Amino acid sequence: MNITDFIIPLITVSVLIYAAIKRVDVFGAFCEGASEGITTCREILPALVLLLVCIGMFRASGAVDIITKALEPLCAAVGFPKEVMPLVILRPFSGSGAMAVYSDIANTVGADTFAERVAATLIGSSETTFYTAAVYFSAVKCRKTRFAVPAALTVDCTAWIVCGAVVYMLF
Repeated sequence: MNITDFIIPLITVSVLIYAAIKRVDVFGAFCEGASEGITTCREILPALVLLLVCIGMFRASGAVDIITKALEPLCAAVGFPKEVMPLVILRPFSGSGAMAVYSDIANTVGADTFAERVAATLIGSSETTFYTAAVYFSAVKCRKTRFAVPAALTVDCTAWIVCGAVVYMLF
C-alpha cells in the first residue's frame, strides 16, 4: 500500500477531530453547506440551460461547418490543420462538444498525426470560456461582465496561436 491510499481518510479524520476539539456540529454544518450548494445550483441552472441549448442549435444548424469551410484558405496559408477548426470554434463554448470533436479528429486522421497533436494541445491549453463565465457570473449574480469575456477570448486565441506554433516546431 502507498501513503497516497490514506490521504482522503486522513483528511476526513483530521476534519472530524478538529471539529470535535472546536465543538462544531458537523452534521449541521454539512446540512447547511449542502443547502447552500442546492441554492447555488438553482441560481445558475437557467444560464447553463440557455448555454447548452444555444450550443446544440449552433452545432445542428451547420454553422460550424460553414465557418470551417470559410476559414480553410486561411488555415492552408498558415499551415494550420483544417480538421482542427471545428475544435477551435467549439472549445470556448463546450468542453464535452470539444472532446467529441477531438475524438472524431483522432479517429479520422489517426493518432500521432500533426492534426491530432494540435487538437490535443488545444484541448489541454484552452478553456471553455463562455461556459465558465456563465457559471461564475451567474453564481455571484454579476450582470455586467465588462472586459472578462473579451480578455478570456484573447488569452484563448493567444494559446491557440502559440500552441499551434510550438506543435508545428516540435513535430
